[in-house]
Amino acid sequence: MRAVVTVIGKDRTGIIYNVSKILSENNANIEDISQTIMQGIFTMIMLVDLSEISCDFTELKDSMDALSKTIGMSIRIQHEDIFNAMHSI
Repeated sequence: MRAVVTVIGKDRTGIIYNVSKILSENNANIEDISQTIMQGIFTMIMLVDLSEISCDFTELKDSMDALSKTIGMSIRIQHEDIFNAMHSI
């Protein structure tokens, strides 16, 4: 099972660290990552393997939601199949 994590917001120190820390603590593996900064706006997409996670998906999502509020950024995690269905034409 894989998920897509998206992060968007004003650039600041520690964004990748904070997101990857939560993933690591829950035994999720980052398979691919792309990030860029456009005129001070940070954007990142991660493809994450969830097959070995130590919690359920809802708990992981709740942790990402809490981080989103703490650092003032938009952080979303979606199952890969849902992400693909939402972005197909």
